[in-house]
Amino acid sequence: MTDYGHDLLFGSFITPTNADPEQVLALTSASEAAGLDLATFQDHPYQPGFFDTWTLLSFLAARTSTIRLTANVLNLPLRPPAVVARAAASLDILSGGRIELGLGAGAFWDAIVAMGGERLTPGESITALGEAIEIIRGIWDTGDHSRLRVDGTHHRVDGAKRGPAPAHDMGIWLGAYKPRILRLTGRAADGWLPSLAYMKSIQDLVDANEIIDGAASAAGRQPGDVRRLLNITGRLTSAPSEQMLVGPPEQWVEQLATLTLEHGFSGYVLGGDDPRAIAVLGEEIAPALREIVAAERGSSPEPRRPERPGDAR
Repeated sequence: MTDYGHDLLFGSFITPTNADPEQVLALTSASEAAGLDLATFQDHPYQPGFFDTWTLLSFLAARTSTIRLTANVLNLPLRPPAVVARAAASLDILSGGRIELGLGAGAFWDAIVAMGGERLTPGESITALGEAIEIIRGIWDTGDHSRLRVDGTHHRVDGAKRGPAPAHDMGIWLGAYKPRILRLTGRAADGWLPSLAYMKSIQDLVDANEIIDGAASAAGRQPGDVRRLLNITGRLTSAPSEQMLVGPPEQWVEQLATLTLEHGFSGYVLGGDDPRAIAVLGEEIAPALREIVAAERGSSPEPRRPERPGDAR
């Protein structure tokens, strides 16, 4: 049994389609009204049917007041990490500490190259991601008054000025599946954000957790330094089933409780663009799951939202 003891987070995974701009805003507003902690958005800059995710986050930050926002996850090969660091910190300050930073090593390389990015092998993309994290943290480190220099293979800065720092201790969450990037997650990230649909079985989650824990320990960190979040999909029905997250809300609560208390997950981000499911997640599933987890931990249930919206850890 593994429970890292993090507070529970619940979020939505909203498609950033530009065919109906009001739908994206409506789903984000519905997420906030339901008491969700996060609204997240995929990032595919080469997809003309989607909004640019960073522009969308900035717009939504101005139209919301409590919900946190993040890319799920940001396409790093098309975004210079020093610029990402300044953009993320700036938006975090402007939004009152409501931005997290989800990062991905990249996929769909033909499309990335078509947009002017460099084609990388899987190993190269993970090296580049590690260099980017070093640069981003270096830009945010305003306590170091020296100029930032990182001489990476794929990302370099030579005397960059540091700052601004984010308004809160912003989490860097990685979308990761294979062993090498899972080890990077354990060494350098604040969170792991995979999609349950990409896992063949629960055992895949167990195996990945072990890799992250081992890498964290080898780097002198605690395994609990890495929050475990999970993108989920499912279907709310009136009758129970044997399928994962296909059934009534109480079945969802039971299955998510197992993922929390036995497998260490503490964040659940629901895809599907369904306002009813968003409402049920925030108003029924989240409070019930918080009560169960609090009882198992011997603590008081968490409030509907953390008192400090920017506190990601």
